[in-house]
Amino acid sequence: MAINSVYPEQYQAQLADKVQRINDQFSRFSPPELEVFESPVSHFRMRAEFKIWHDHGRADYAMFQPGEYKKPFIINEFPVGSLLINRLMPLLLDAINADELLSKRLFQVEFLTTLSEQAVITLIYHRPLNEDWVAKAKVLAEELGVHIIGRSRKQKTVIGQDYVIETLEVDGARYQYQQVETGFTQPNARVCESMLGWAVRGAAPLSGDLLELYCGNGNFTIPLSRAFDKVLATEISKTSVNSAQFNLEANGIDNVAIARMSSEEFSQAMDKQREFRRLKDIELDSYDFSTVFVDPPRAGLDEHTTTIVKGFDNIMYVSCNPDTLARDLESITETHTIEKFALFDQFPYTHHVECGVLLSRKTST
Repeated sequence: MAINSVYPEQYQAQLADKVQRINDQFSRFSPPELEVFESPVSHFRMRAEFKIWHDHGRADYAMFQPGEYKKPFIINEFPVGSLLINRLMPLLLDAINADELLSKRLFQVEFLTTLSEQAVITLIYHRPLNEDWVAKAKVLAEELGVHIIGRSRKQKTVIGQDYVIETLEVDGARYQYQQVETGFTQPNARVCESMLGWAVRGAAPLSGDLLELYCGNGNFTIPLSRAFDKVLATEISKTSVNSAQFNLEANGIDNVAIARMSSEEFSQAMDKQREFRRLKDIELDSYDFSTVFVDPPRAGLDEHTTTIVKGFDNIMYVSCNPDTLARDLESITETHTIEKFALFDQFPYTHHVECGVLLSRKTST
């Protein structure tokens, strides 16, 4: 998002441009009508980070254009941030400016908030944090009603806890998610609810077992688990795997197994090219996979994983990069037909678009 580029009155026009761009880019695949899921026009980001600019004894929130790190844009308001972020920003800044111990060599502040009104604030310093800092941070955490994390080189000090519990509503059901300070989470909670609802409705007529690659903290895994007999999910990040296990228990989900491995490794296991100790308690042959769900990073699917994915009757693909999605669909649509196609406006006021595609295997003629 460019600095000073938020104009809510222009949102619908910007969204229309994205819709046209995606329709043009994917027209060669003859998809069904694009489902469009809008974002709130303001207060949609649940997390934010700011540099701290020190000048004449005062600290301010700041952002910078790439490559121009001596020309700060002082941030006095942040309309894309959650209401809670906007409520906390001036209170935190007043406290920082009122106390030299909190302000000294502070260079970055990060906010992680939820729709359920929980917050973790991370203060990052260019100096070690001592017991005096801890005492001040405890008072500040209590005054603001938040958890605080202090970070400096090789040091992490947690006041309270380093995570929040988010509550998302998906087609009338409510799910709880642990979201860890350093873990990946969807930044736009309302659009995340739309994405989950789209996936759940798409999975409703399906059956059998589900394989999910790149499961993260179980964001999609948990609501999708209701539609399938068993789910096997993979994720490489240890932090995300731990959160996913926490979230499965918190939501009473007992038909999901998680393997900590990359999609590339799991593809090798599926093809029986290699054996992995991390799968020693999981019997792959016991699964009757009908559907695969993938939500890969911006690079999309590697060639081997694409081949594995094409072996499933149903493919649900959520993408944060339309370019790599279109590339992967060139191969996938050789064997599968697009049944559902969606645009999720996760990042208003930017060029970024997320898409969802549900495909089914072509029938023989």
